[in-house]
Amino acid sequence: MNTKMTRAIRIGATAALLAAAGLMAQPLLAQRAGPRAGGPRTPPLLMTTTAWDDGGVIPNKYTMAAGAAAVSPALQWSQVPPGTRSFVLLVHDPEPVLNKSTKMDITHWLIWNIPGTSTGLPEGVPAGTLPDGSRQVSLRSNGYMGPGAPPGPYHHYTFELYALDTVLDVPMGTPQQAAATRTAVFQAMDGHVLGKAELVARFHR
Repeated sequence: MNTKMTRAIRIGATAALLAAAGLMAQPLLAQRAGPRAGGPRTPPLLMTTTAWDDGGVIPNKYTMAAGAAAVSPALQWSQVPPGTRSFVLLVHDPEPVLNKSTKMDITHWLIWNIPGTSTGLPEGVPAGTLPDGSRQVSLRSNGYMGPGAPPGPYHHYTFELYALDTVLDVPMGTPQQAAATRTAVFQAMDGHVLGKAELVARFHR
């Protein structure tokens, strides 16, 4: 079975389990329709990283295994849909929901209002509101929180990139408000998604 088919099966199974449990990580987002059938096809938004192979194990330097020295990985994207004004990046761990240990998965990083002219994020994005207007939050800080799964089965950390036709009027909030901020961001995104890309990383202690 090739890598693309394996990844599609994994993503489909995850979505089915979440839907069956009634515990989708965030609301389904309305995506703006592309060209009519028979018209030119818009290539899909792509996101890549040189830090690990998609679906592979994320190096310790990007995880809680590195302690306070943990940094966010460099990410690159291409084939940006026409009309993109901003990007949203969500990094989350759906494993607690799949294991039914909680009804909320873990927000490891949510960064929004990334300028639509951006082609990626560098390694080690600093916390707080960035000079370009990007806002961010996680469960523990106003910045990236690396994977920290305990010993046992691997957790699958999903990096989701959304291209939007708007800039979101959602304040940054505090780590204590991370869940509410994430809900507000995804509600504001609804109907404005032009494209989505995804990467997966695995980690356990």
